[in-house]
Amino acid sequence: MHVSYRLLVRRVAFSVNEMRKTLKKIALVFLIVAVGLWLNNTSLFVRDLEEHETRLIAHRGVHHIYTGSDRSNDACHASPVEPIAHGFIENTLPSMREAFHLGADVVEIDVHLTTDDVFAVFHDWTLDCRTNGTGVTHEQDFALLQSLDIGYRIDDGTKTFPLRGHGVGRIPSLDSVFEDNMEGLFLINFKSRRREEGAALAAMLERTHLRQQVFGVYGGEPPTRLAIRSTPGLRGFDKASLKACLLRYLALGWSGYVPTSCRNTIILVPQNYAGLLWGWPHRFTRRLTAVGTDVILAGAYDGSGFTSGIDDAESFGAVPLSFDGYVWTNRIELIGALNAARKP
Repeated sequence: MHVSYRLLVRRVAFSVNEMRKTLKKIALVFLIVAVGLWLNNTSLFVRDLEEHETRLIAHRGVHHIYTGSDRSNDACHASPVEPIAHGFIENTLPSMREAFHLGADVVEIDVHLTTDDVFAVFHDWTLDCRTNGTGVTHEQDFALLQSLDIGYRIDDGTKTFPLRGHGVGRIPSLDSVFEDNMEGLFLINFKSRRREEGAALAAMLERTHLRQQVFGVYGGEPPTRLAIRSTPGLRGFDKASLKACLLRYLALGWSGYVPTSCRNTIILVPQNYAGLLWGWPHRFTRRLTAVGTDVILAGAYDGSGFTSGIDDAESFGAVPLSFDGYVWTNRIELIGALNAARKP
């Protein structure tokens, strides 16, 4: 009995030692894998960062910032806005020109195809929110849209409507935007899901000089995808394509592989999720640039669907130095100056 007990103790001790050896081997393997993943995804050794600069996308040009609590897509964002200190109205030619002057590389604009086949540049699905008109925007002809006052209901909570009367005839056509020959590119947002809008834009962009002014397209899936398929070299995104790209990259990007869904496109990354992406920031952007894709860094995603931008000094301060992508902002008048101050 005593011998058997000693034998049992030896066997247990042997098993414990073997288990320790096995655990050490597993730990070593995990360590090697972890170091390999880190080396393959760290930005510490990325070179030539000083040769890159951050570019800016001005959402809707220069405009007034909505301060209300309803941030759903269907809410009216014309009132209340911050105290009105300038006369620029979103999606108008003066607003776009000023955004480029303040440092924007790209201006985001919204389009609706009217009943007489003109692309009207205007944000809202209906006219009731900010104009003196009523009805669904794309169900009107362009002449009617041109007769409206798009500053009619913009108010900063004072109920004085200081821009009323200053927005008559200010809804531009997309043709007039291109004809203005501004020094910059445009990101075009399809507000609807109508395929005919994608076909109409593709036909418009067959004119070579117009294609050169378009950074990309996004928005409603059917028109966005049709425009991309029909226009050589045109890039863009919709919610489904963004989701497909980012989820696949999260699964496979550790290896340096960029999925097909992330190639030759544009992707938008919320600032509060960017750190989850393999190789963020510089290794990530280099990988995407190498396959023909531009990266847009937007503001923090809060789940509401409301378009958030890099809109204050603190959030812009969190943008990596020499970030070689695009920053999405609603405050080009602030972020343009901060970005310029970063340049040597």
